[in-house]
Amino acid sequence: MTTNWSGTYDFRAPRRERPGSIAQLQELVAGSPAVKVVGSAHSFNSIADSESGCQLDLSALIADPVFDPESGSVTVSGAMTYGALVPHLRAARRALPNLASLPHITVAGSVATGTHGSGTRQPGLAASVEAVELLTAEGRLRWIDRSDPDFDGMVVSLGALGVVTRLRLATVPDFQVRQDAFTGMGWGELVAELDDVLAAAYSVSVFGRWIGEGPDHVVLKSRVTPASTQPMLPGAVRMPGTLHPMHATGTTPEAVTVQGGEPGSWADRLPHFRLGFTPSAGAEIQSEFFVSRADAADGVEVLLAVGDQLAPHLFITEIRAVAADSQWLSPAYDRDSVAFHFTWKPDAVAVQHATAVVERALEPLSPRPHWGKVFTYPGRLDFAYPRLDDFDELRCTLDPRGVFRNNFVASHVARD
Repeated sequence: MTTNWSGTYDFRAPRRERPGSIAQLQELVAGSPAVKVVGSAHSFNSIADSESGCQLDLSALIADPVFDPESGSVTVSGAMTYGALVPHLRAARRALPNLASLPHITVAGSVATGTHGSGTRQPGLAASVEAVELLTAEGRLRWIDRSDPDFDGMVVSLGALGVVTRLRLATVPDFQVRQDAFTGMGWGELVAELDDVLAAAYSVSVFGRWIGEGPDHVVLKSRVTPASTQPMLPGAVRMPGTLHPMHATGTTPEAVTVQGGEPGSWADRLPHFRLGFTPSAGAEIQSEFFVSRADAADGVEVLLAVGDQLAPHLFITEIRAVAADSQWLSPAYDRDSVAFHFTWKPDAVAVQHATAVVERALEPLSPRPHWGKVFTYPGRLDFAYPRLDDFDELRCTLDPRGVFRNNFVASHVARD
């Protein structure tokens, strides 16, 4: 693997290894000056690169998940994707409370970067983690769980503390979800009712391009129970079929999970994209910025004001709510948040310019960038992440040799 999954970032690691056992992994980590795990390569910057060392592919270490019948928790390999985990959960009649937009991403990589789903009551994917097994720089394995005082610095960890070999996840009983797409809402209505719109279902996504009379469409993902009723969205019209996030530009819905109100498993409805298809646009670049939920309507207004500068470079923007959590480097740390996610056309120069426009527009709202996506801030992100110094102290304690310190960590995390 020499590029990220979309082919828009070229890895510079001079060496790549795929260890076949934990013993081989321990030898590689202990004997290398620098290492980084690449995961599913669903990142759009240098966070998973190892410019002067070794990039690790852990796919050969994936084992079957192990369930605890008493607690309902499941222990999974860090390199396992959510898509591969789902059949095991389904067989055990268990579920995860939330999923990201696509099931193609690894569990360890997702939680390490603060990746999330959607829902005013749903925190990011890291909130399901009860414990992590970490291979440290000296090649030692250790489990860290929620009883550890530093646990909140150990899950959203950017791959900077060690290699996450396994994780223990909390699960919930299996449940069903329906998706309903709505069109016809105006921008003014969205701004005035944004908080209510984002709370209108278990998970809500607003898709638009900052042009025209309003967003392209809104998708409500609602839990199905004996008492549930047909979802409603005032000011909008329910669509009978399935809409691709980029349907307004003519993209057909074959890759999209079923909408139209048809109930299905949580795993077949919470992601936007089906496992067997290329998600989103494929060749693309992504950025994402999180603001306080209380400031989200202002965020829509300031982005509309610069929409003509963004739209030519956009495939689509998605607006989602994320509940607060306690992970130090989570984009939703200590505040209920709304995320503005930008799927850009694959023109790196134009995206740098457009992303800077977004950052300037959102600056009064104290945005936090997604760790695994494109942003233009040049230095440490301590202005956005208030526990960054605490995290860096933890990093130096666990990795005094700087084995997991790459250019990204040096630029945006490290104090020295």
